[in-house]
Amino acid sequence: MNILKDYQIRSALKRKVLTQYSRRQKTLILEELSLHHGMVRIDVAVINDILHGFEIKSDGDTLERLPEQMKVYSEIFDRITLIVGYRHAYEALKMIPDWWGVKLVNIGPRGGIHFAEARGPRQNPSPDKLSIVMLLWREEALDLLDEINTTKGFRSKSRMEIYKRLVEVTDIDIIRSKVLHQFKYRTNW
Repeated sequence: MNILKDYQIRSALKRKVLTQYSRRQKTLILEELSLHHGMVRIDVAVINDILHGFEIKSDGDTLERLPEQMKVYSEIFDRITLIVGYRHAYEALKMIPDWWGVKLVNIGPRGGIHFAEARGPRQNPSPDKLSIVMLLWREEALDLLDEINTTKGFRSKSRMEIYKRLVEVTDIDIIRSKVLHQFKYRTNW
């Protein structure tokens, strides 16, 4: 039995699933996006009007890291889709929240990679403001404080203090909007 590797699934995912996003104007597709300042990475993030994360668990992977990934992803992404091989599908479905989407992946009889939607993604019921604001770089977070006239006394503060201030004085929709905007217009990734 052929076991699909992560890179094979990722390549097929880009060709067969993510093309619907790449055709849209102002959509950004990032691979290996660092979250919580590098503590966790998501395989693919699609940024347009929402943050949609795609995590790949091939048959050659383990689900060992999934609980920690699940916690962080669920704090940040508006929608998440788990791409999982049949070997781990049953166990993974028991672990993940019911609002996560699931695409099953396997090799067809002629060697092609196939995706089957087991469950569509739904809106995240409880995103975390602090985790979302942590996607901003320090200067971007300061810019947002400037925009809402609350920068005074924070220019010399640590990045985390700036983030916490934003959480205190800004609602989640403004934070999400700023993050989406910054991601699309960053030039020096």
